[in-house]
Amino acid sequence: MKFVYGKQDWKTFERGEENCYLMTNGLGGFSSLSMIASCSRNDQAVLMACLHSPNHRYNMIHRFTEVLRVDGEEFFLSSQSMGNCAVAEDGYRYQTRFVYEDYPQWTYLVNGVEIIRTIALMQGSNTVGISYQLRNRSGKDISLKVMPHLQFVPKGQRLSRTQVFTVTDKAISANGMNLYYRTNGECAQTTPYFCEKLYYAHDTRDGNMALGRSVVNHEFTFRVAAGAADTLEIVYSTDAQIPAFADIIKNVTEYRAAKRAAAGYEDEIADALAVGANQFISYRASTAGQTILAGFPFFEDWGRDTMIALTGCCLSTGQYDTAKSILQTFMAYCRKGLMPNLFPEGTEKPGYNTADAALLFILAVYEYYKRTKDVVFVKSAYGTMQEIIEWYCKGTDFAIRMDEDGLIEAGSGYDQVTWMDVRVEDILPTPRHGKPVEINAYWYNALRIMEIFKKEQPEDATDYGALAQRVYENFGKQFWNEELGCLRDVISGTDADDQIRCNQIWAISLPFSLLSREQERAVVETVYRRLYTPYGLRTLDPQDAQFHPFYGGAQLDRDLAYHQGTVWTFPLGAYYLAYLKVHDNSVEARQYVREQLSCMESALREGCVGQLPEIYDGENPVSSKGCFAQAWSVGEILRVYDALRGE
Repeated sequence: MKFVYGKQDWKTFERGEENCYLMTNGLGGFSSLSMIASCSRNDQAVLMACLHSPNHRYNMIHRFTEVLRVDGEEFFLSSQSMGNCAVAEDGYRYQTRFVYEDYPQWTYLVNGVEIIRTIALMQGSNTVGISYQLRNRSGKDISLKVMPHLQFVPKGQRLSRTQVFTVTDKAISANGMNLYYRTNGECAQTTPYFCEKLYYAHDTRDGNMALGRSVVNHEFTFRVAAGAADTLEIVYSTDAQIPAFADIIKNVTEYRAAKRAAAGYEDEIADALAVGANQFISYRASTAGQTILAGFPFFEDWGRDTMIALTGCCLSTGQYDTAKSILQTFMAYCRKGLMPNLFPEGTEKPGYNTADAALLFILAVYEYYKRTKDVVFVKSAYGTMQEIIEWYCKGTDFAIRMDEDGLIEAGSGYDQVTWMDVRVEDILPTPRHGKPVEINAYWYNALRIMEIFKKEQPEDATDYGALAQRVYENFGKQFWNEELGCLRDVISGTDADDQIRCNQIWAISLPFSLLSREQERAVVETVYRRLYTPYGLRTLDPQDAQFHPFYGGAQLDRDLAYHQGTVWTFPLGAYYLAYLKVHDNSVEARQYVREQLSCMESALREGCVGQLPEIYDGENPVSSKGCFAQAWSVGEILRVYDALRGE
């Protein structure tokens, strides 16, 4: 999908910062600026290099100051605001177009001079290329000066005034790192100066770092005679072997074309989501395998997020080998029946504080098997899946254990082990200790899957079917709320049990049903009436006294709202799959879901272009918040498009 924006989309500087682009390199590195090429966040950069995949990221080239000189008069092409909130660089006033398809392009028109800026990030390399096509119809000779703003600091940190930068005719060095460059322009070293108080409007809104700092120590100049057209090219790389800009463009376009072809979607929105999904897939050095980064610009690769995102991001896009690699990585780190929620970095140990990742692993193996019939892989994974069931039955860390009724209990004290896991010191905004509804839906489905897989494993004496039947009988008795026509969120003996939350939808959308068809229909209708929006499901019924309508402000305010009404995009996928299921996948139901999904086009245009965000406000979900690109949001909506194929 080609996204085209015009001047109406940046009537003001503030509106121009509402949207951004994202390019990733498959190593954990990325490039992201606003639609007017400003940095509205500290975590944005022309080149965010990843020096040890996928999470050791460094903000190398933060942004550019660009000045066009025409007949003795100077004009900014760049845009940026500073600490006094003033717009110090106002290039957005001359910007006429922003286009994003495989890479971003900006067009400017200044006194008869047209400039097209293109930025492209190479796959598999910390290499970024920038080009400026200049068509000079001004009648005068012109020059363009480009000044890179450097940081060379870990993502999220602020550059120190004492940091020393050196520049040669081949590389810039600082903080023990080298960044090499090539250009056809005139490069001149300058006396280093610190650009103080870069203002990050989006970080300010979210209670994060409001001000930033960068350094400029070299600049490029390019001259174009009256009536001529020419192109300035600059390429930066952490590798001394620097490719040509044309090679970077070819690399990016061919790579994304291959991903589109592998996914094979005819629907334009699904096609855009398929290439967007691939932006989350990254190499992980510690395991020499693939992983899925949970979200940009903030998150790393987490077990729960990966297992939820894998089906859509990998299987629904035809990337079966990638899915297999990710599953094998998790198998290597299974411990006491748990999958890591955080992978080790260096000497750090994995974190296992999740009750759902291990069960979701079994579901992911099943989805992989349904598409590939890879019996050999299932046999290799069987021991791990068997271990998961054994530990859940007898009890493992974080109070995760099977009760005598066959249902799973999880969490105790301050340990939050479901996806609604916020803890603020001694405050648990969404306590779910006890028997969470979605955990038990995953548990039941995992048992039914093991019942199927066991047919090829006669040495396993476990009667998964009998255990699954016990879960089935007790699930309905304990979770069904006849008065509200829906499922309880948790069985804990507290007021939280009867709160209407989105977690119940997974009991309907998963392959193996726990309720009667009438009950399933009732859940879908209750979720629609109380929680549904076209951009995601609310995490809590607006009629609940604990409902928070707005997400923003200081960290505490955001945490208290995070799962207390905030709209999350990823549960929407399960809702649509559940809707199709209870309507027998009828022609009418499929058409209805397609019509509802058309809203995704506007979602793809807002926030991060071509991506779906983490969250929206609970009361009025009009602007994306949190991570501007979230893997499980994209993956779960892709699963719906995948289910709609073959009409």
